[in-house]
Amino acid sequence: MRATRIVFCALFALGAACLSPAASASPAASAGQNAFTLSSGAFADGGLMPKVHECTSGGGHDPAKKNESPPLAWSGAPAAAKSYAIVMRDLDNANLIHWVIYDIPATTASLPQNVQHVYRPPVPAGSRQVYYRGSASLYGYQGPCSPSTVNTYEFVVHALDQTSLTGLNSGSSTQAAARAITAASIGSARITGES
Repeated sequence: MRATRIVFCALFALGAACLSPAASASPAASAGQNAFTLSSGAFADGGLMPKVHECTSGGGHDPAKKNESPPLAWSGAPAAAKSYAIVMRDLDNANLIHWVIYDIPATTASLPQNVQHVYRPPVPAGSRQVYYRGSASLYGYQGPCSPSTVNTYEFVVHALDQTSLTGLNSGSSTQAAARAITAASIGSARITGES
């Protein structure tokens, strides 16, 4: 009887040891699959942004520069997300904010190229953009404007715990919008582009 018990215990321990690596690997694998990620069809993370996304207000007359926002797509967002917001910054110019779009519906998982330069763009429906005051004065996206240097631009998508940032309006600053977005964020993903 004692011998049977020892064999059983040995088999049980062996079985637990064999199962242990698979069991511990499984959560990590599923966590990796569900990671919140952001990407663009226009450039790879850390890659060169096409000229079409550069600003048109730098004094040059390059017809390739059109100040069009890049296409963006995200996946793996927190299930509790009620809306999304995107903030773009120039990391090499004191984190200057170049674009804020928010109140993006929770059913949306991408932005097309060239979101219209208006407070309430038709696509994505329901979203709002902040007025950019700088080398240009417009609603929405202001592309890279660094002709003599190569700067790094960061795009961050935030999953928010609110369907609408009601404290913001058409006169809100980029800084105020970024603070409101950070306060409501329950998760974020980022990519960078060089220009």
